[in-house]
Amino acid sequence: MTPRTGLARALSKLGWCSRSQATVLIREGKVTLNGRTCRDPEQPVHLGRDHITVAAQTIQQAPRYYLMLNKPRGLVTTAHDEHGRGTVFDCLRDAPLPHLSAVGRLDKASEGLLLFTNDTTWAAHITDPASHLPKTYHVQVSAKVDGPLLKKLASGVTDRGEYLHLSRVHLLREGEKNCWLEIVLEEGRNRHIRRVLEAHHLGVLRLVRIAIGPLALGPLAKGQWRELSQAEVLALAPMQGS
Repeated sequence: MTPRTGLARALSKLGWCSRSQATVLIREGKVTLNGRTCRDPEQPVHLGRDHITVAAQTIQQAPRYYLMLNKPRGLVTTAHDEHGRGTVFDCLRDAPLPHLSAVGRLDKASEGLLLFTNDTTWAAHITDPASHLPKTYHVQVSAKVDGPLLKKLASGVTDRGEYLHLSRVHLLREGEKNCWLEIVLEEGRNRHIRRVLEAHHLGVLRLVRIAIGPLALGPLAKGQWRELSQAEVLALAPMQGS
């Protein structure tokens, strides 16, 4: 039995564009389903059986792409920013790639490993808290952290009604007035690490994601990207969808 989904979501799953972009195209009358213009983004579609066109171009399953980027500080994780700020997609602009989405987010002030794909099933596995896929960060804070404070950080905090837990935290190295911590999360809330540190009056000077599960950032230069190997793709989500 072929998979059944809404038309806008089908275009996203096929790697043509984002779901929101598909919704606009559909409502503008630029999408046909089995030879007829369809203006309903939720119209049921059977992937692999129904015939979809956008502006008279037949839409088929795009090849699956899996990329990692070393995100520079100062870029937002969105395709288009209403305030005109630089986005992570600027780093991919000149590459001959299909529509890709970022897998999760890094905030504007954060750096490091960020994944992109057009495989929505694979992306969902990585971002699902139930997968318990650890994300590792190196964080420079504005003060020294001694043993008792490390224990307090490890115990987590409650902030605005949310319990924020660090799976692991330890001291990497320290300078005269600051230090670097390695922090591991198995689930990530909005500004998770920053909120835990702020609760203990620690300012964040730098926050760099260095690994997602077994995938390490490695020597990839700032602002550069590379495709993942098939082994790396499978290591992050062995049960990925087709």
